[in-house]
Amino acid sequence: MTVISAPHAFNQDDLYVNLNSIFEKPLYLKCEGVNLAGSVKLKPATEMVEAAERDGVLSPNSILVESSSGNLGVALSMVAASKGYRFVCVTDSRCNAATKRLMEALGAEVHTVTTPSSDGGFLGARLDFIRNLCESDNRYVWLDQYANQKNWQSHYNNTAPSILREFPDLDVLFVGAGTTGTLMGCARYLREYHPQVRVVAIDAVGSASFGRPLGRRMIPGLGMGMRPPMLDESYVDDVVFVEEADAIRTCHRLASRGFLFGGSTGTVVTGALHWLAGQGDSALTTVAIAPDFGERYLDTIYNQNWLNEHFPDDMLGSDPRLRPGRPFAVQRRVKRTA
Repeated sequence: MTVISAPHAFNQDDLYVNLNSIFEKPLYLKCEGVNLAGSVKLKPATEMVEAAERDGVLSPNSILVESSSGNLGVALSMVAASKGYRFVCVTDSRCNAATKRLMEALGAEVHTVTTPSSDGGFLGARLDFIRNLCESDNRYVWLDQYANQKNWQSHYNNTAPSILREFPDLDVLFVGAGTTGTLMGCARYLREYHPQVRVVAIDAVGSASFGRPLGRRMIPGLGMGMRPPMLDESYVDDVVFVEEADAIRTCHRLASRGFLFGGSTGTVVTGALHWLAGQGDSALTTVAIAPDFGERYLDTIYNQNWLNEHFPDDMLGSDPRLRPGRPFAVQRRVKRTA
């Protein structure tokens, strides 16, 4: 029996889905959303807040503020409510309505940026709002998930070791790239303790994280409008870029088999399948990290009206589960350095 007194105290870290029966590829999916925050972001949210407490940055009258496209905002809303802090989440118009309502139900104040900045897009506008807010009142404490070292350290200390406990013969790990906290934490751990494991980053087409042109992105989560401050490409072996339409097809394919996952997970699985398709019949042990589940996407990627509005029929067709996928984005190889 599991008994907890704080919501962030529970996180099941050893649930995997074998995707071979669905996609006929040797791929295990690590489900990171089996906690009360519903996503992988519970780990960095908890660690960043508790580190700020240990360092004396937070006081009883502090107001937490953070930029988030959704999942970290939910996790911080939960942690803040549990610890008695006020929390302001600064997001933008791509954030799912269900996610906003969930944050508000947990007591958070949600500020939605509707106009992108001229040079930094929506993310730049969100960060500008936070900086102005902190300058206006010293009660505001910005955790800054983009540069906070506790972000990647939470995965170095927890996520990566838990994977290697279950898969000691791991060959390849697929990780989505958002702030790159999960990616960098896992990659740094593997480089130090299991350097033979290849790390493949999965990014969304339209993201500027790895130097590609900034473009339209409708699915919150993976990708950024700027280069992530904590990204170090020397730890990454390959990068796969995934079109959002392909990620949505993957989500619907999984849902047709009873697995309702979120857009970030669909992107990671799509990229992993593409990478594996280029390996022929190699007998590899591979794991992909699933950041989220699909309930918060019921109004978007699982809503046909939303799909009709944002993705024309020539991209998805009337049934994204059945229509053959378009070619994947080109894989970019990153040379590992010592």
